[in-house]
Amino acid sequence: MSKLLPSAAKFLTSSTIPKAAAPVVSSSSSKFSTKSEATFEIKPYKLHKLEQGPATSATLSSEDALKMYEKLAMLRRIETASGNLYKEKIIRGFCHLYSGQEAVAVGMRAAMRDVDSVITAYRCHGWTHLMGVSVLGVLSELTGRRTGCSRGKGGSMHLYGKNFYGGNGIVGAQAPLGAGIALAHKYRADGGVCFTLYGDGAANQGQLFEAYNMAKLWDLPCVFVCENNGYGMGTSVDRSSASTDYYSRGDYVPGIWVDGMDVIATREATRYAIDYCNSGKGPLVMEMETYRYSGHSMSDPGTSYRTRDEVQEVRQTRDPITSFKEKILSRELVTPDQLKEIDAQVRKEVDEATKQAKTEPEVGVEELTGDIYRNNLETLIRGLHPAAPLQHYEVAPRN
Repeated sequence: MSKLLPSAAKFLTSSTIPKAAAPVVSSSSSKFSTKSEATFEIKPYKLHKLEQGPATSATLSSEDALKMYEKLAMLRRIETASGNLYKEKIIRGFCHLYSGQEAVAVGMRAAMRDVDSVITAYRCHGWTHLMGVSVLGVLSELTGRRTGCSRGKGGSMHLYGKNFYGGNGIVGAQAPLGAGIALAHKYRADGGVCFTLYGDGAANQGQLFEAYNMAKLWDLPCVFVCENNGYGMGTSVDRSSASTDYYSRGDYVPGIWVDGMDVIATREATRYAIDYCNSGKGPLVMEMETYRYSGHSMSDPGTSYRTRDEVQEVRQTRDPITSFKEKILSRELVTPDQLKEIDAQVRKEVDEATKQAKTEPEVGVEELTGDIYRNNLETLIRGLHPAAPLQHYEVAPRN
């Protein structure tokens, strides 16, 4: 194989990864809501080794209600588009959808600060967008195109952004990494907290308990978040775990159970967690009880281990978007016309990004050795043969 000596600048032209657009908030001059804020009661939390938990009531402004609704709708729409692209065989490989779990990510992100960081498992499309990557950056990555957040070289389980350390495809492996990110926050004394998310299917992994131990020994600002959607692949929590109280599984690490279908509850729990970690008390475990509408992945219809009636009942009674919509409409924080406008704008943005993600080119073979290292100390990278090395170069501009 011959050496590849491309010019990095050549490949950056017209292919810079787009940033996330500003939140879509209805700005119609008429038909505004009649109230500027309202207070909501929250389903009681369950506590482990804590005398006091998050607030059980919370005030929501009209502006925040619109922003949170827009984010919930956007994440659902992105996943719908992702599922369709997979069925069209434009997305290849693995694809795990987040539909039904949106309140966890949206509520947590609403409470987080710019200094905080996130690492999660493979249901990461929505988190990637919330952490600053545009809809196009997400969908282009899923379709393997150059405008993807990883230049199309990572795919569904390898999306990254600022302070977002990705989806990770090895079950539970993000837990010790999250502890390491929290250690970096503590070492730098920047006040940041790392939110380390994993599913109930990963909750019995040995490395998770090792991460708990190190985090507690060093009082790291790490919040271990178990997104309990009821099923690890096709196995229900009752069949996989001797104890399904995942919030108490940290033993010496305090824990909180949260209604993960309520975006206000997840926001308040996250606010509490940030304050707790910043007080120097060390890590927390949070269990977000939620539900996934799709199968484990797109290759799983999700009906062999649960009934269609079960899924439909959750959609009708606990859906995070429709339940939040009913709350903010009944309290007159928003109007139906404002929400319809947001729905239309979200649909337009995702549809346009989907269309572009289908037509963008893939990166060329010349990027084979691009950005392998953040700070490369050697100019050459081993190729297929030791006698034919390749030259490393930077594609993405460094901050």
